[in-house]
Amino acid sequence: MKSILATAAAVLVTATSAFAEPVLGTWQTARDDNGNFGHIEVKECGATICGTLIRSYNNENQQIKSDNIGRQIIWDMQAMGAGKYGKGKVYAPDRDKTYSSKMELSGDMLQVKGCILGICRDGGTWRRVK
Repeated sequence: MKSILATAAAVLVTATSAFAEPVLGTWQTARDDNGNFGHIEVKECGATICGTLIRSYNNENQQIKSDNIGRQIIWDMQAMGAGKYGKGKVYAPDRDKTYSSKMELSGDMLQVKGCILGICRDGGTWRRVK
């Protein structure tokens, strides 16, 4: 009986990880206008995707302190299928602005774009850290 339960538990864990959202993980943002970048931890937040700034770096690749550490950078992002995400928001700390955004995943690269009142900005390509 114990081996049946252990096997069932192993199958359940494997099946759950097999269906995990591919965008989950830690991402390095594109450099901002000042040359700084950050690491964003992307995870599921209920039925949507969110991301929090966990580390910040200057233009010399040195980790720096930031008031934005722990701040949610991505929220309400919805999986649209085929590596596309939309209907969410992305906050840009360098501009102190929140954009209606979409993202597109291709392997370990994540293209981020957003708009405010019809003015759109390319958030650059983020690279998967882990």
